Amino acid sequence: MQIRDIGLSALKGGRHTTRDNVLLEAHGPAGDRIFAVVDLANGRVLKTVEHPLLPTCQARWDDGVLSVDIGGQVVAAKPELNGQTVTLDYWGRAVGMHVVEGPWARVFSRLLGKDVAVAQVNGPGGVVYGDSVTLVTTSSLRRLAAEAATTVDARRFRATFTIDTGDAAAHVEDSWAGRELELGSARLLVGAGIPRCAVIDLEPDTGARGTNLLKTLARYRLSGSDIPFGVYAQVIRPGSVGRGDPVRLLPVR
Repeated sequence: MQIRDIGLSALKGGRHTTRDNVLLEAHGPAGDRIFAVVDLANGRVLKTVEHPLLPTCQARWDDGVLSVDIGGQVVAAKPELNGQTVTLDYWGRAVGMHVVEGPWARVFSRLLGKDVAVAQVNGPGGVVYGDSVTLVTTSSLRRLAAEAATTVDARRFRATFTIDTGDAAAHVEDSWAGRELELGSARLLVGAGIPRCAVIDLEPDTGARGTNLLKTLARYRLSGSDIPFGVYAQVIRPGSVGRGDPVRLLPVR
């Protein structure tokens, strides 16, 4: 097995940026989901499933500059904290954030048709739904494509790592739960399956709802009220991971 793709986003809900390598720190991928678009009036972080245009925006966080491509308009500046600290709701969890000054709020408000702001998370993982790392496999993507009778863009699943599992059975990653994976110089502890929602039916570049992949997936993957695809993982040994790096499932201790 080996790493086929790496993706992350400096902006919660934003389009994943393809990376050649990533540093996995104790809390997760460095530079991942540092900022979020927020609704201050209603006290919450915007959810991707409710704002399908968010994934069309691509953000980068380099050398203290937040650069966001919003509909072809690149808005870049150094965020300035304005002293406004807020506690916002994120899927029922209270998250501390700092509102940042800069040109992004105006452009996001125009895009989404409502007044929004951009805020920086106080600590790592504040706007991460489950574990900090997500994994999908080519075997599972191939099965879904066959069931849907169409090609499936892996970007729909917004995974940290897409792992090339060769001829392995579909959803082989389910059997990794509780096991450790070595990839690059890092090590992960694999967790539970990732429950999926209508976000996978959003076209990654336009945000249009153009597929029935969730319904297709539910036909053969429904587990209780969840529709799992891919698995969560936690970093247990920080390190660097690059595209093409081998992935090794460690023996059970």
